Amino acid sequence: MTTTGEQSGARRGGTVRIDRQAARRGAGPAADDALIAALAATAAAAARRTARPPGAAPAPPTVPAATTVLADRPDGTVVRVGSVVAKAHAPGTDAAALAVRVAVAAHPALRGILLAPLPPEPAAEGACGVLEPAAGGGRPVTAWPYGLPVDRHDPAAAPWAEAAVLLARLHNVPPAALPGPLPPMRGPAKAALAVARLRAVPDCAAARTVRRAWRRLPAWARDEAPHPGPAALCHGDLHLGQLVRHPAPDGPWLLIDVDDLGTGPAAWDLARPAMWFAAGLLEPDAWARFLAAYRAAGGPAVPHTGDPWAQLDVPARALAVQTAAIGVAKAAREGRELDEAESELVATCARIAQLE
Repeated sequence: MTTTGEQSGARRGGTVRIDRQAARRGAGPAADDALIAALAATAAAAARRTARPPGAAPAPPTVPAATTVLADRPDGTVVRVGSVVAKAHAPGTDAAALAVRVAVAAHPALRGILLAPLPPEPAAEGACGVLEPAAGGGRPVTAWPYGLPVDRHDPAAAPWAEAAVLLARLHNVPPAALPGPLPPMRGPAKAALAVARLRAVPDCAAARTVRRAWRRLPAWARDEAPHPGPAALCHGDLHLGQLVRHPAPDGPWLLIDVDDLGTGPAAWDLARPAMWFAAGLLEPDAWARFLAAYRAAGGPAVPHTGDPWAQLDVPARALAVQTAAIGVAKAAREGRELDEAESELVATCARIAQLE
């Protein structure tokens, strides 16, 4: 499993190019050596557990495979050791809610949709794959099989249709059949957090535009009220960095990263590609394939035929504002002008702010 957090789009031949390295740069201080060592030890131990036959005695520690830091940001640090990765979730993560989310990923109803976690050592670790390492400031840690991520250097091969089918299947899983109580999907909460972080940005026209657009959204999209419609099981943070092939390198595509999983409006999971399309950052053919595949797989977020924007409009606006807020804050932190994609998103916010 890899994790890429918030993504910004950049044009390349009309498609969205996901730049994971750019997502990490300037995101905060690097994880300390003790945390990296603890994650590597967790991954190595999980690899030994999964390699031994059921009922066999624990294998003695061995020299671990090379340790690779796949992601290191405030919202998570991910370390790979061989065929296993360990993730330290963000400081302040609700461990009980995370335990439910991980248990959902392990549930048979999600087989072939979500990457399943590796089971913990029952006698030593918390339930549902949530671990408590000695290092890391008490941050919950989970262990997962390694999956091959989307190739960011080949945007033409981006698995939009496969992602759509996985979302449709996810949205059709009955929440009542899953471990619970299921927490709310965290999409609106993350959008609100992104806008709140603009308070640390020096006053500028771009920040003011983003805030005006934010005020045009309904209360539920700003995480100020419950969503008034039906609730489905949602991923909460769908982008191309949330898909891997498992088993690597040629296994089926699966969704990863359960930090935002929960119940909410299914349309939120379609909102990021919808927003990219509306902002001119995703080519029409890619959006058409995504939408057609979702509908063909019976996805409930939009009607089977006709105009989908009655359902997608508010979530797509919210994701545009969130992504623009992240871009404005990042540009201010790095002391630079907005790049092309960030400028286009701020322009989208200007249009949103003018809507009645």
